[in-house]
Amino acid sequence: MKIMVCLKQVPHQDARLDVRSDGSWIQEDNIKFEINSYDTYALEEALRAKDAGGAEVLVAPNGTRIELARAEAPPALPPLRPAFALTRMGPESAWSEGRAGMRYRDLVPDRLGGYLVASHIRIEEGGPVSDYVHFHEVRFQMIYCCRGWVRVVYEDQGQPFELAAGDCVLQPPRIRHRVLASSPGCEVVELSSPAAHETRVEHELVLPTPDVRRERDFGGQRFLRHERVSAKWKPWRLAGFEARDLGIAEATRGLASALVVHVTGTPEAEQEARVAEVLFALVLKGSARLTRRGACDEALAEGDAIVLPAGTRHGFSACSRDLELLEVALPA
Repeated sequence: MKIMVCLKQVPHQDARLDVRSDGSWIQEDNIKFEINSYDTYALEEALRAKDAGGAEVLVAPNGTRIELARAEAPPALPPLRPAFALTRMGPESAWSEGRAGMRYRDLVPDRLGGYLVASHIRIEEGGPVSDYVHFHEVRFQMIYCCRGWVRVVYEDQGQPFELAAGDCVLQPPRIRHRVLASSPGCEVVELSSPAAHETRVEHELVLPTPDVRRERDFGGQRFLRHERVSAKWKPWRLAGFEARDLGIAEATRGLASALVVHVTGTPEAEQEARVAEVLFALVLKGSARLTRRGACDEALAEGDAIVLPAGTRHGFSACSRDLELLEVALPA
């Protein structure tokens, strides 16, 4: 099979368009052009066919070779600045106003040199959310619902659905999506890498899309929806705990992993080290003490977040019976 994709260049969605004085056309000086968004869908389908081995390189009569290649590389990651971080939840916690009236709290203030941003997001007023269809230029992004529910819709993933407390989604690179509504006081945690990334408005695509393509590839990842009610718990790497795998490692092909952990017995005072470059943990419920080799213990309560550099030997003691942790590792 041979595939030829016709692409049209159009002014960038944020470009200012001024008409020439003679009214013949727009002034093109200093305007950035991009591929028409509808044409990118055709290009993506052609790339999928080529990657699957079902398409050939085209050779024009004059000898010009035409080969499909991905037009946009994933955003570059800045050098990681590993460091231990502890961000506490409390009355003095700094919340800032964000997109669509949402409130944001930064869980990794120094962002590890720009490697990771983790945001605690609160929607105080319930009901419809004044959001719009948009997408993010990221390598990794996940959303975990901590409290309440939020109604969302995603490109090629069917009708809108509610993300309930304990549920999670992986938002692969450039997937179009929109927040539609939420319960009062809804809270989610969003982790993204790199920390600085573009959020772009989608002006043309309407959600939900008519086609449902659950296995669609988005930059080497696929959309994932994890539901707490159907999750399976298994023994964790530390005795006295169980964990449910959120499926992030499989959906990102090892770029990241995520677990939710809770207490099932009497945790032992043991420590272990992970080889992941970054290990992030958030206390979803309850309390515990974080132990680290060569450092003082730290008391942890609901809403507290920690970041551990690679190789840090650590453990948890004095755990309350209702303790629940969200753990995210990059890479998996």
